[in-house]
Amino acid sequence: LREPSLYTVKAVLILDNDGDRLYAKYYDDTYPTVKEQKAFEKNIFNKTHRTDSEIALLEGLTVVYKSNIDLFFYVIGSSHENELMLMAVLNCLFDSLSQMLRKNVERRALLENMEGLFLAVDEIVDGGVILESDPQQVVHRVALRGDDVPLTEQTVTQVRKTFLALLSAIKFKSSISLLTVKAHYFRINEYKGIVIASFSPTPTLSHASSLSNIALLCMTVYMITNYSVYGVGS
Repeated sequence: LREPSLYTVKAVLILDNDGDRLYAKYYDDTYPTVKEQKAFEKNIFNKTHRTDSEIALLEGLTVVYKSNIDLFFYVIGSSHENELMLMAVLNCLFDSLSQMLRKNVERRALLENMEGLFLAVDEIVDGGVILESDPQQVVHRVALRGDDVPLTEQTVTQVRKTFLALLSAIKFKSSISLLTVKAHYFRINEYKGIVIASFSPTPTLSHASSLSNIALLCMTVYMITNYSVYGVGS
């Protein structure tokens, strides 16, 4: 028999309806590289996005999941993990986001409130250990932590939301090299574990016609969220 462990959760994932990563947090080295993580995420999406089940066994792992509109939520544990505990984490995350987003749990709303997602996940799971399964408590604590954010950090967070909203309006096709983007165009700040990039000057919708600015925007989001970075298409 395996010894009981507090380290229940191996990963929390949110994918869009194309199977692309919106959020991913891994708590061990089962998939140590981004390439391996992305391959696993594609595999898990392909196996689950057309089924009505809530539990799957994949690559020796237990996967619990649910979908809503254009989002797919996953909580990953080991093959011997209690599915009910993993499902409690999944439901807590979804219900917390539902309250925070006023029941508008869809891709665009989530991208515009990523800082709340980061904080909510940290309240629910820490290092793979389940801390909370009551969404009311999670929402309350996230609100308290948000109130503690100084004005300067709130401003940076708002800039970050603008970047993500602008990116969501752009269609991408061809690949682009990160080496073509010069790092001095933006500053990187970190607040409570969230990496935030800010432009100087801040881009507006009029900048979307400039390839260099869009490329820079892509790199910014890549550094924040590990999104795949693509070029510009019509």
